[in-house]
Amino acid sequence: MAELFTMQNLMAFLTLTALEIVLGIDNVIFVAILSGKLPVHQQAMGRQLGIGLAVVSRIALLLAITWIMRLTQPLLTLLGNELSGRDLILLIGGLFLIGKSTFEIHEKLEAAEKPHAIAKKAVTLGSVVAQVIVIDIVFSLDSVITAVGISGVLAVMVPAVIIAASLMLFASGAISHFVEKHPTMKMLALSFLILIGSLLVIEGWNAEAAHEMHLKNYGYFAMAFSFAVEMLNMRVREKAEHPVQLLNRPTLPEESSSQ
Repeated sequence: MAELFTMQNLMAFLTLTALEIVLGIDNVIFVAILSGKLPVHQQAMGRQLGIGLAVVSRIALLLAITWIMRLTQPLLTLLGNELSGRDLILLIGGLFLIGKSTFEIHEKLEAAEKPHAIAKKAVTLGSVVAQVIVIDIVFSLDSVITAVGISGVLAVMVPAVIIAASLMLFASGAISHFVEKHPTMKMLALSFLILIGSLLVIEGWNAEAAHEMHLKNYGYFAMAFSFAVEMLNMRVREKAEHPVQLLNRPTLPEESSSQ
């Protein structure tokens, strides 16, 4: 028991908790966008189920770590590239995330252009939960592999995952309300999900190249920078009482004489 309370395990715990929170934000955004399409009285339940399933799937995968390690063994060869079970899950999940986010953006643009012509489709709690389960598996697998790479000690990994998930659950309502309140932020969040899906596809196809190029670091930096710019834009829009008017160009004498 005493060997758990070492400086190495403490640093691994803090690092892992921070990374799990960052990785969990993607999950929360996806759950928030999907649950926002539910009837108002079901939205909180949809968020809680989504985050709860994320917690359960992460802990279950941690406990089944031996099976997770087997997923790294090559299963098939496609176009000269060996793919493992993990690679296939990341590829399919990434493509699903890209397709779903693109569909949501297309739906939002159509509704904005033709608000009366677009009939609102009925969304059920079961359909939302089914989509959340698919993406939870992908995010959880990525999260667990990251956890194993940092620590490998189950007594360190499980508390870190639970703490990060508790913060996700606590913040999910505020994040969902914030995304729903600001249409431009929702569009930005959907764009983030497309970027994350693209990163998952690249990592699933060639994990070594993705790690060597540090694609995730660039991706998360791009998202953080875009989010900061959008927050500045929101502050400017809130303070501006009137839109900025462009000054008319003065008419030149030769232009006035020709008219």
